Amino acid sequence: METNEQSQHLTNRRSFLLKGGAAVGAASLGAGGLLLEPSEALAKGGLTKGDAAILRFLAAAEIIETDLWQQYNELAGIQDGEVPGGSGNPAYTDAVKVLDGDMDQYIHDNTDDEMSHVSFINAYLQAHRAQTVNLDKFRTLPSSQATGAQQIGRLTNLTQLTVDTSFWTRYRSDSQNPDLGDTLPPDHLQAIANTAGFHFAFIEQGGTSLYASLAQRVTHSEVLRILLSIGGSEIMHFQTWHDKAGNAPPLTDPTNGLVFPDLNADGEATQTNLIMPEPTPFLDRKFPIVSIIRPTETDGAATGALNALTADGLFIGQSPEFFALLTGLAKAADAARHGS
Repeated sequence: METNEQSQHLTNRRSFLLKGGAAVGAASLGAGGLLLEPSEALAKGGLTKGDAAILRFLAAAEIIETDLWQQYNELAGIQDGEVPGGSGNPAYTDAVKVLDGDMDQYIHDNTDDEMSHVSFINAYLQAHRAQTVNLDKFRTLPSSQATGAQQIGRLTNLTQLTVDTSFWTRYRSDSQNPDLGDTLPPDHLQAIANTAGFHFAFIEQGGTSLYASLAQRVTHSEVLRILLSIGGSEIMHFQTWHDKAGNAPPLTDPTNGLVFPDLNADGEATQTNLIMPEPTPFLDRKFPIVSIIRPTETDGAATGALNALTADGLFIGQSPEFFALLTGLAKAADAARHGS
């Protein structure tokens, strides 16, 4: 079984996370050490095939989230016993704190939360004798060379991001909803797409929609409770980063001409303090507009989330095997139906 050298320094749930659930024992690892083999038939009252598939995809998504958040924490968060690794980058930390003086604490806590999500979902799958997810084999991407970053293998690549910032106008529009086929421009704020604050918000708004979308496909009430409860924390993360991203000061980078616009210059479409979801059409335009999380369309939700992360540039340099595994997990989650 592959392990990450940083896991040698972690204990309890952090160790469980970074070892991909190694606590269950190497003897039960499946081919390649990627997935644990389930029992031939789940116990009565256990997980349905669909519920297990949804939880496995979410476990993979949370492992990926944890990997990128750990990298941010090494540079601009708080490195401690809860979220160890890295030594901090004072210059980068100061720059990020322009968005909020408590950014280091928020980054730390978001990282800690994602680690807990992985540990819980994998432990729940194991308790029901279902496959659990281990992506350690794919920790092969290089680390940032910036001061403070650990030089270890990564799952995600933060050096070539192309962040979709359409969420900014999506949550401010009272007439457009992607669930009803509306398309908001993906490059609306491209000039500021590579800022950490907007990447934080992009990642967490994705989780906000993903949990709500997949919750519609589960069978057991306890699995529904898991998705609603973890999904709620993703909403809180998004709300925090949505607020902080609006504090990005307008400027033009003298080294490359990158423009950070004044977000309050174009009215409500980009107004920074409009962080509550504006009412928008939902289900059918015949109904009054309503304040909601969006999108929450369930068809193809897992595959859509994977495509969004791929388009973000997070997986540049990953292997075909990595994409094949994640694609399979996403398709299985999308194929799940209530009662199946």
